Amino acid sequence: MKPKNCLIFGGSGQIGRHLIRKLTKNNIAVTVVTRNIHQKSYIIKTQGNAGYIEIVEANIYDEEKIRELFSKTDLCINLVGILFEKKKGNTFYNIHTLFPSLLAKLAKEFKLKNFIHLSALGINEAKDSDYAKSKLEAEKNILANFPLSTILRPSVVYSVDDNFTTSFMTLLSRLPFFPLYYSGQTKFMPIHCSDLTEIIYHVISNNINSNIIECVGPEIITFKNIIERLLISIDKKRILLPMPLPLATLSAKIFQLMPNPLLTEDQLRLLKYDNVLTYKYKSNFDLGVPSKRNFDEEVKKYSYMWRKGGQFSTEKYISKENK
Repeated sequence: MKPKNCLIFGGSGQIGRHLIRKLTKNNIAVTVVTRNIHQKSYIIKTQGNAGYIEIVEANIYDEEKIRELFSKTDLCINLVGILFEKKKGNTFYNIHTLFPSLLAKLAKEFKLKNFIHLSALGINEAKDSDYAKSKLEAEKNILANFPLSTILRPSVVYSVDDNFTTSFMTLLSRLPFFPLYYSGQTKFMPIHCSDLTEIIYHVISNNINSNIIECVGPEIITFKNIIERLLISIDKKRILLPMPLPLATLSAKIFQLMPNPLLTEDQLRLLKYDNVLTYKYKSNFDLGVPSKRNFDEEVKKYSYMWRKGGQFSTEKYISKENK
């Protein structure tokens, strides 16, 4: 039996917006928690059917407020995550470990049907990454606090709303060369955001819990090949330059001083490890929810924004009279 109400943390992000549309379309009301209702509510309100979305402003560490929200729901989904640490307490430990551990405790206390937590693929091997260690510790705490939890480990998630393909295409459109860290041989299994949303909905609809599930797309692609495909999609030619590790480390030290760094030392360390199926846990394919969307075809739908001439840059849009 599907839940009637779903409590979502991190609903204004790429995955959250797709998920809200999916849930409300299937008659599941959502309560979305945001730290700044004035900045985020206009985005969230447009994502689902009218009457199915409630937006609540709360600090994620305000346990009293969160307790009140847990008393009114039967399912909680945590999509909160950061790629780099910031000031004001936005550390990997606070965001990735402490906060989801609290949610798992409350899920047990209020006897929720499920607590779905978004983790990350490839974290078992990345022992020298603070990001990976915080994610692993969170998983351990979550399963100890609420064994019925479902932990999803996606590979890199992409869509028109991402910070992955869109950032790379922006850089590729501006720079004459592009650095390849570790010679660009790191492997990924990119999954489209809509496919990940289908997996989450499948977990909810079928009352699947007490599992770690690896979520991946249909193919393995190296980092170098991802960049090459993006270049083809935006119709650009660039020099792909393998960067020696000492130089890469130095550049990461400089980049991480920026408010929104292009690369940090921790991200560089994480990039050493493949982001593919480990076969230690079930995958979305094992659950009968295979990824349907092809990387090249999906990226092509929005890459025109980085091509010269935009949407009408290809020859098929040129009339015979103008040829």
